[in-house]
Formats: sequence, structure tokens, C-alpha cells
Amino acid sequence: MKTHRDLDVYKEMISLTCKSYQITSEFPKQEMFGLTSQLRRAGVSVAANLSEGVARGSLKEYFRFLRIAFGSLSEVETLILIAARIGYLSEDAVKPLFEQIKKITAQRTT
Repeated sequence: MKTHRDLDVYKEMISLTCKSYQITSEFPKQEMFGLTSQLRRAGVSVAANLSEGVARGSLKEYFRFLRIAFGSLSEVETLILIAARIGYLSEDAVKPLFEQIKKITAQRTT
């Protein structure tokens, strides 16, 4: 099995995680312990669980952690949608994020 750093899906997850930090830096300060924190933690969880699954060295563990990673990715998607609906993100900001999430979802096993 490749290392996690070799996986295209991991690279996309890292990119999305970094974007989650960038977009939340513009959120209101009162969201620091709410939506900002939740979105950042979920984003980190996506890539971290994939890398942990690969490091476990077993295909069964890899798929287990992959499912967890994609659960966190779904959480990221939901939090972005909420942020958009309450006016923290514009449609122009949301569209590329959702496209990236769609791309990551399509790469589940690559």
C-alpha cells in the first residue's frame, strides 16, 4: 500500500482543510468557539483519519478509517452549507468548495 502522502485523495483533503482555515479566518469573532472551531476540526479530521488508516497497515483498518474520514467530509460539507445560509460565505466562495468535496468523494479509493 502507498503511504498516505502518495494518495491523490489525501492531497485533496489537505487542500480542503487549508481552505477551511482560510475561509473561517473571515468569520465573525463570536464564531471562534462555534462554527469556526467545528469546521476546522472536521477538516483536520478528514485528512488525519485517512493517514491513520493507511498507517495501520491493514486493508480492513484502512477502509474503517476511510469511512470515518468521509463522515467528517460530510460534516465539512454541512458546516459550509450552514455558513453560507447564515451569510458567512458567498455563493462564489461555496461553489469551489463543494466542487472540491465532490472531487474528493469521487476519489474514495484512489
